[in-house]
Amino acid sequence: MAEQGAVRAFIGSFTSAGGRGVVAAAVDPETGALTETGATDAVADPSFLALAPAADGRPVLYAVSETEDGAVAAFDAAGPVPRPLGAPAPVRGSGPTHLCVAAGHVLTADYTSGSVSVLPLAADGSPRPATDVLRHAGAGPVTDRQSGPHAHQVLPDPTGRWIVSVDLGTDSVRVCALDPATGLLKPHRETALRAGTGPRHLAFHPAGTHAYVLNELAPTVTVCRWDAAEGVLEPLGETAVLPEGAAEPSYPSEIVVAADGRFAWAAVRGDDSIAVLALSPTGDAAELVTTVPCGGHWPRDLTLDPAARRLYAANERSGDVTWFDLDPGTGVPTRAGAFLAPAASCVIFA
Repeated sequence: MAEQGAVRAFIGSFTSAGGRGVVAAAVDPETGALTETGATDAVADPSFLALAPAADGRPVLYAVSETEDGAVAAFDAAGPVPRPLGAPAPVRGSGPTHLCVAAGHVLTADYTSGSVSVLPLAADGSPRPATDVLRHAGAGPVTDRQSGPHAHQVLPDPTGRWIVSVDLGTDSVRVCALDPATGLLKPHRETALRAGTGPRHLAFHPAGTHAYVLNELAPTVTVCRWDAAEGVLEPLGETAVLPEGAAEPSYPSEIVVAADGRFAWAAVRGDDSIAVLALSPTGDAAELVTTVPCGGHWPRDLTLDPAARRLYAANERSGDVTWFDLDPGTGVPTRAGAFLAPAASCVIFA
């Protein structure tokens, strides 16, 4: 059993590329350093992770299995090594890349099949058979990447009323309502972004009034107004996450927003950098301040630690997780250390 109050990290990785599956680590509160406590390869290619408590309060770790068949796995996360809670459950979609827990269900964004799957959770936190698979429709102008829908992220809005899915293939963000009694998704609205941008992930402002959509095919962030009462996302403008003359091609992967809403950070693969964005006091605009090296190669994920003092980057191709101390005044990260993690794809904290 982990020491009460201790911070722990879980790292997902691609087993098909030499990763060890899910790695658990203790986090030094003073330095941010990671020390492994155990690992499990019980599920193939656990590329994205999420944590949520079971009905009895035990921490449960969820992982997508980013495979052709597509599955989601649950682990008891209370001990030093995550322990599988039964067999992975099929998502009835292909290539899930992201997942979240909302209203007693786990939802996955299935990239290859362009769908969002809904699986109810048992009392112990394990996923049960899917109750709904919402298939997106559409395409974009970048023919080799947007010949059809590619759902890349799914998450609840800050109020928990809406489920938001980001689709790289259709250049759009969909808003749905989840019925917790039936496990069915009801489409509410679809917001079109600039054609060819390839939206990948979004993050909400802590005030809940704006959202920032990170685009993979055009290295920009689309700043949006979010109306939680009506479930409406309204694009306001785009901001580059790379300076002129930066390495090309580059593919942004993840965006996180500071707890106080002053800054956002974006990981950019290819340029292998972290962009620092200053947000306006109201959250309706973003400005690129600077970029810093990510400390490795191909940063697939970027995460704030629970105290919001450090950033952690999962560098897939260099096989490590690097962490950065954040200047509280400028938001600029300074590299502070690294942890070996072959084919790293995701970092989360408990």
